[in-house]
Amino acid sequence: MSVPGQMSLPGLPAPAPAPAPPVVIGLDLSLTSTGVAGEGRTEALRTKSRGHQRLRWLRREIGERTAGADLVVVEGAAYSQGRQAGHHELAGLWWIVTQDLWDRKVPYAVVTPHARTIYATGAAYPAKEYPKNERARVAKGMVRDAVASRYGIECDGPGRYDKSDAFVLAAMGLHWAGWPLAVVPDTHRRALDNVQWPQGVQAAPNPS
Repeated sequence: MSVPGQMSLPGLPAPAPAPAPPVVIGLDLSLTSTGVAGEGRTEALRTKSRGHQRLRWLRREIGERTAGADLVVVEGAAYSQGRQAGHHELAGLWWIVTQDLWDRKVPYAVVTPHARTIYATGAAYPAKEYPKNERARVAKGMVRDAVASRYGIECDGPGRYDKSDAFVLAAMGLHWAGWPLAVVPDTHRRALDNVQWPQGVQAAPNPS
């Protein structure tokens, strides 16, 4: 209620809403257990189907989870494992998924397994002091432990390593875009410099 003789002052403008972080999804593609992650969450897509049915199911499930994403970070091929069983079909899955992202105009970046491991642990071969036949398994555990200690994300159960790999990829994308989820040492952050990030996505000039 106004008082006679007083002037009503206009209300102060509402403060501008704080900018929201981009939606970044990490994908660790696998025929048997594909890891999918975003900020604060991660899961493994698993199916008992085979062949074309499996590829169709994975394309649909991944498409649903990447809908509306500002950036998708996909793990690239591990060429040292090129002769492993299912490599031909896995390569097909990789191209189906990235083609679908391209068709939907969803920007995506490809991160090598070494870059992902460096970002998580600070080294491309963090388990090199272990016997050769144990290094891959131990390194996967180190990445999983890093996700738990740095981000508070516990990756347990089936597909736990795929979940942690996918989360690291999502964290890399958010860091590059200027929204790091945690303080990352320079020994780890250097992995971002070896990724060909897509044009048209707003990124921080100097990721911290």
